[in-house]
Amino acid sequence: MRRRTVVSILAAAAVAGFVLFVVPQIADLGPTLRRLRAGNPGWLGAGVALEAISLTAYAALFHGIFSRTGARIGWRSSFQITFAGDVATKLFASAGAGGIALTVWSLRASGLDSQTVASRMVAFEVMLYAVYVAALVGAGLGLSAGVFPGPAPSGLTLVPALAGLVLIVVAVATPSQADRWERRLQRRASRAHGKAAQRWKRVAQVPRALSDGLPAAWGLVRTRAEVPLSAVGYWAFDIAALWASFRAFGHAPPAAVLVAAYFIGTLANTLPLPGGIGGVEGGLIGAFIGFGVHADLAVLAVLAYRAISYWLPTLPGVVAYFRLRRTVAGWQAAPGGS
Repeated sequence: MRRRTVVSILAAAAVAGFVLFVVPQIADLGPTLRRLRAGNPGWLGAGVALEAISLTAYAALFHGIFSRTGARIGWRSSFQITFAGDVATKLFASAGAGGIALTVWSLRASGLDSQTVASRMVAFEVMLYAVYVAALVGAGLGLSAGVFPGPAPSGLTLVPALAGLVLIVVAVATPSQADRWERRLQRRASRAHGKAAQRWKRVAQVPRALSDGLPAAWGLVRTRAEVPLSAVGYWAFDIAALWASFRAFGHAPPAAVLVAAYFIGTLANTLPLPGGIGGVEGGLIGAFIGFGVHADLAVLAVLAYRAISYWLPTLPGVVAYFRLRRTVAGWQAAPGGS
């Protein structure tokens, strides 16, 4: 209950901040939205193509991590799981919980045991978000130090960069501290009762999964170059789709500003909103306005980009979900097959 209260307060604060600081700058929203139809179709088409490449890179990352685990994860099932997971993420709130649940269900059906699923899922997330944090830190520090051209408000450059550095330190220290953290959480679980005890037991599994997943991610970096390249490609082409959306209505901001604002704005994905609807748009628009981008251009570019990135995978994702169900049924009917 306390966790829900905290999350609700954070979500309310984010919405209130958007209303107080962003909405006044886009008060003339009607004329701005009417300009969406005037976007350059060539650049919008380029945005669609770039987003398709981003989604392909995401599936390639999934395949690179899970295809060598003894499970029956090939290219076809990798696309099915990732596209179906995208649709599940949109249907269920809170940082992609629906997509994670569907992915775990699929991997368990493929023959992987719970421990392998947990460690490889951690490796997948570490690989993906290591690029996120590295880009956030690099763009923020580069702008703050004047290495990259563009405005550098400290609240949108230095502060996020320092927070990212703290996350890196914590991640590096996790494997060596996993046993101690796990014992401490287990003791907490033993003192709790009922549902609280079950929650603490689940939390106590996190340090071990991190301890197994972080070395696995590092091993993939050293031995399979396509894995980190796929992670970079996923983010890079998604940002490129946003860049194309800016070009459809005017000029794009400097590259480092585009990267920093993108990663700061997409933090709204953690809010308990279905698919991040509203939160991501508000986060991105607010971040770009904070960097000095004209409000009209920020609104047009972000809404066009979100229309591309949100809706492009939806129909393929629905098809992938039904095909995944047949794939899983086949795995379950022939558990020893390949």
